[in-house]
Amino acid sequence: MEEYFFEVAGLVALVIEAAVVLILAVAALQAAARLARMLATGETAMAIRRDVWLKFGAALALALEFALAADIIRSTIAPTWDAIGKLAVIAAIRTLLNLFLMRDLESLAGNKEERE
Repeated sequence: MEEYFFEVAGLVALVIEAAVVLILAVAALQAAARLARMLATGETAMAIRRDVWLKFGAALALALEFALAADIIRSTIAPTWDAIGKLAVIAAIRTLLNLFLMRDLESLAGNKEERE
């Protein structure tokens, strides 16, 4: 029964990691397409660049949350002190990245709302 749980947990972590890749790939393609359109039409409006950054930043934040979830699941499969220590460091780094990213996104979104 325990082996079945480990297999299911590993599969769930893999699916979540695939979601991270998909989120990042779609967001990067969308951002690149919008920036290419902007360059092709000659627009250099800061509002467009800000909007692209906001959407891409939100996708990055979401991907960080998913990646952290996959790491937590993987640590339940093999809970050695080494794995727990690595998870703690990874969780701290990803949480700080997400915190700063969300702060920047909220600040930028607030500035956008003030201008409208």
